[in-house]
Amino acid sequence: MIADRYVLDGLPPPSAQPDFLFDRPELQYPAQLNAAAELLGHTPADRVLFHTPARRWTYGEIDALSSRIARVLVEAGLVTGGRVLLRGRTTAMLAACWFGVLKAGGVVVATMPLLRNRELSVIADKARADLALCEEDLRSELDGVCKTILTFTAEGDGNAELDRRARDVPGGFATVATAADDPALLAFTSGTTGAPKATVHLHRDILAIADCFPRSILNVQPDDLFLSSAPLAFTFGLGAHVIFPARYGAASILLPSAAPELLGDAIATMNPTILMTAPTAYRALLKHARRADWTSLRACVSAGEHLPVATFDAWLEATGHSLIDGIGATEMLHIFISAAPGKIRRGATGLAVPGYVATILDDDGNELPPDTPGRLAVRGPTGCRYLDDARQANYVANGWNITGDTYHRDADGYFWYHGRSDDMIVASGYNIGGPEVEEALLLHPAVRECAVVGSPDGERGMVVKAFVCLADDRPRDEALVRELQDFVKATIAPFKYPRRIEFLDALPRNESGKLQRFVLRDRERRAS
Repeated sequence: MIADRYVLDGLPPPSAQPDFLFDRPELQYPAQLNAAAELLGHTPADRVLFHTPARRWTYGEIDALSSRIARVLVEAGLVTGGRVLLRGRTTAMLAACWFGVLKAGGVVVATMPLLRNRELSVIADKARADLALCEEDLRSELDGVCKTILTFTAEGDGNAELDRRARDVPGGFATVATAADDPALLAFTSGTTGAPKATVHLHRDILAIADCFPRSILNVQPDDLFLSSAPLAFTFGLGAHVIFPARYGAASILLPSAAPELLGDAIATMNPTILMTAPTAYRALLKHARRADWTSLRACVSAGEHLPVATFDAWLEATGHSLIDGIGATEMLHIFISAAPGKIRRGATGLAVPGYVATILDDDGNELPPDTPGRLAVRGPTGCRYLDDARQANYVANGWNITGDTYHRDADGYFWYHGRSDDMIVASGYNIGGPEVEEALLLHPAVRECAVVGSPDGERGMVVKAFVCLADDRPRDEALVRELQDFVKATIAPFKYPRRIEFLDALPRNESGKLQRFVLRDRERRAS
């Protein structure tokens, strides 16, 4: 029985949710399950789950530590259904916190370590998260955000409050017997209309993504070792770091920082078998590919942004591996279109992952014939459930999840990407909502109005570009550009800042005064 029903009561009604498919044997789940217990409870305790720069963590150690954290959370006031905000780098301790929240029957709200106080406040308010577990040196941005903040160190062996309390409490916590359809995660996605959206995922969803993509496309085995540059707070990184390896008794490498040079060193020295990162990182890694021994790799997954054919070709030439492309979404939790080695078609994203079905629709919801661009629509065991958000109607229509991507499907069922059909900017694998950057810029006294769009970039795929109309007659020079960029970096997460700024006298608007971002986007495409 859920004690705190805020998330349950905030779910869209069944009629507004997508159709869910569970027609494969591996997707038949019992009515009662706890994802943390399922992921940790079926592998010998002495097998290694996480490799970190400092040490190795076994399944048994993470199981015991997460149970102690669950007990600390309950003692701190967490009830079933309550939300816990997580803030930290990609470490074993953060992963143990993730497991601990689920064991206690709570709902995880993972946040990226780059987020600022302003962004964290919006997330915590939407989630109604009064309790936070935070890496010790990242605490300052949480001031005033959550009522109770328990800090921890990267390895959980310091004198931070959670470290101490987890050492002192008795072990043997009885995992809460959650239902398969109880909420487990609130994953936030950037909004194209400003405010971020909270997507609700259930305990069964966590298992479903592990029983689809990694099973059918990667054929994960217990001796596999995962490596990813994505933060654990990203659902892409959560799958790669935690869910996929744990589901198959495998292991992963956790790097608190995964800059390309560090990622390359980890491939050469720690011998991962499966690499999962974004096209931007693969392009950066190419500088090191011919100078290092990367023969341990057997599968390289690209997701988070469109994979250019040039990157696919260069990686294949340098390493002998065809990149496994994939498209996922925070709303869907993970990848739903991809292709296994041997079925990869150069330039195509791939086929619907077993467990999912996908099609192309026109604006009226009619299915389009092959080779006709339209709206990508998908159904499967996971799907969009926004928490108390009218934008649910924009993402779900007639049982389909409408992802906001324009694709065409060929006669063989392969899906080919054309671009985003909304205002989302996908830069270096990060989803950035233009309106959020606009709001930050408008806080600067020199900015009268502005518009933010994605601008094509050979290195990052897209970059954030701001068109700014000034409120005064200040010189339109590089000094002002840098001032505005630094201001945005200090206001919201630094990766969202506009790498390009152009000053205009006026922004394009229609006769009713509505801002026409598409005019600016089209201009950028033509200029690239």
